[in-house]
Amino acid sequence: MIPCFKLHNGVEVPAIGLGTYRIPNDEEAVRCVRDAVAAGYRSIDTAMFYHNEEWLGKGVRECGVPREEMYVTTKLWNDSHGYEPALKAFAASLRRLGLTYVDEYLIHWPGFDVEAFVQTWKAFETLYKDGLVRVIGVSNFMDWQLKVLMERCEIKPMVNQIETHPLFQPAQAIRFCRENGIQVEAWRPIAHGKLDRGALLDAAKKYGKTPAQITMRWHYQNGCRAIPKTTHKERMAENVDIFDFSLTEREMERITNLNTYVRTGESPDEFFLTVKRGSV
Repeated sequence: MIPCFKLHNGVEVPAIGLGTYRIPNDEEAVRCVRDAVAAGYRSIDTAMFYHNEEWLGKGVRECGVPREEMYVTTKLWNDSHGYEPALKAFAASLRRLGLTYVDEYLIHWPGFDVEAFVQTWKAFETLYKDGLVRVIGVSNFMDWQLKVLMERCEIKPMVNQIETHPLFQPAQAIRFCRENGIQVEAWRPIAHGKLDRGALLDAAKKYGKTPAQITMRWHYQNGCRAIPKTTHKERMAENVDIFDFSLTEREMERITNLNTYVRTGESPDEFFLTVKRGSV
């Protein structure tokens, strides 16, 4: 079974979940949930923007595992910031998922309007207090934005889902999260498979694993919850087959030193600039 990390509110979350970006909203989504559950996954990560909540929810309901053993994440999209819009957006996601509650609800991107994401977070606090969400958090937030929420709101985020992998490690944001008990979650944790680096290849050869598995183990030993996306059941099984070995301190250090500080995805600022131009 996949081990769990404990959040600051006491909820235990699987150390690895299935990412579902660009998985179609059809029977393939159901099949992916079924294959993931068979491989040992209990965590499914989606979002309003992925446009597949409906069929992934169907997969969760029909996967053969009791609902309370599954951990479902979805995210609020950029056009729904603000207190009332966020509540309405959540209700719509819940209907599409066909569930009575969501395990984890995230603000997908912070945006430039501080007051807007503060009001969004206040809506998240309401959902949490009403028992409709077990874990509230954010995605793509930098340390200063997390500070704003902590200073102006009642409940600090429980998680921050960000791009991080051996080639891109936003050290300041990760350090802030660790110092404040905010769980780091990694999207694109294996960097699109661009892992042909000596430190990863050497460890893969030593342990009889793939570079992707070495990377997933590195995340786990760093206390980072990883959400790799795949539609292939063989890859699903591979990505969680990492609990029969441990990397040494030197191996961990060598992998950490691969950091280039170059993203493979959008930064919060760049992403919202393209949104404002109507390019996304």
